[in-house]
Amino acid sequence: MLSIVIPTLNAEIRLQDTLAALADAQPALEMEIIVSDGGSADDTLAIAESRAARVVAGPPGRGPQLAAGAGAARGDWLLFLHADTCPATGWGEAVADFMVNAHDEQAACFRFRLDASGGWPRLIERGVAWRCRWLGLPYGDQGLLIGRRFYHRLGGFRPLPLMEDVDLIRRIGRRRLSVLPVAAVTAASRYRKSGYGPRVARNLSCLGLYYLGLSPRILARLYG
Repeated sequence: MLSIVIPTLNAEIRLQDTLAALADAQPALEMEIIVSDGGSADDTLAIAESRAARVVAGPPGRGPQLAAGAGAARGDWLLFLHADTCPATGWGEAVADFMVNAHDEQAACFRFRLDASGGWPRLIERGVAWRCRWLGLPYGDQGLLIGRRFYHRLGGFRPLPLMEDVDLIRRIGRRRLSVLPVAAVTAASRYRKSGYGPRVARNLSCLGLYYLGLSPRILARLYG
């Protein structure tokens, strides 16, 4: 069985679409959906319950929320997915195929796509594809598919307020990570709000500072 873990905090605007996209794959997959909530004050929990998702409540913070969701999971495989990310049509078949054919210590992510038209979104998508191919470094908005035993052998998500995805991906390693032939479509609202150029610059700056050893708690304040 596949356990899908979604961290949420006031995610009502996008969660409905994400859960609907997941439901499309139910004939191909046996799965459970776990919404790991950090204290939402909107209709996030009502939306989750309407889609028969299990809710795990805890303090806010993506790293701790992902870890809490994984701790509640019953499946042999885990898929970590952001609340504003919708897997594209065919994702269930791609995931099922990987689960059947992967070795014990392999993980996978989706291709990256933004839900916006224009030159900037396409340029960012190409940049992410390059980063994944040559650096083996996808971010959390591409999802992460990993066997539960492998996840626990690696130590799981650490309680970081930012870079929790990069931290785990580095422990997985480039050679044990595959990119599925299906996209995960992420909301471009953060890019629109900050401006595409400034947001890309901020993301790259935070990544560079993280590799230089700056605390994720400080980075979280810079990230915004």
